[in-house]
Amino acid sequence: MPLSKASVAAALTEILEAGDRALLASALAEIARARGMTEIAKSAGITREALYKALRPGSAPRFDTVSRVCAALRVKLV
Repeated sequence: MPLSKASVAAALTEILEAGDRALLASALAEIARARGMTEIAKSAGITREALYKALRPGSAPRFDTVSRVCAALRVKLV
């Protein structure tokens, strides 16, 4: 079942409120894989390999990366 924008936004909001950067990276990776990692990387303006590295387990991605991935996922963080 495809992930809706609303469910993605709700999940990311909950994770951001918890302040868990590793969980945020994990969630973004899962969502990006579901939508197509190559396409998300291209839309985010980063290489596929860099996206995998930024979102690997235990990583703490920079805000710029999170912002770009969210934009590629068409999810607006407010």
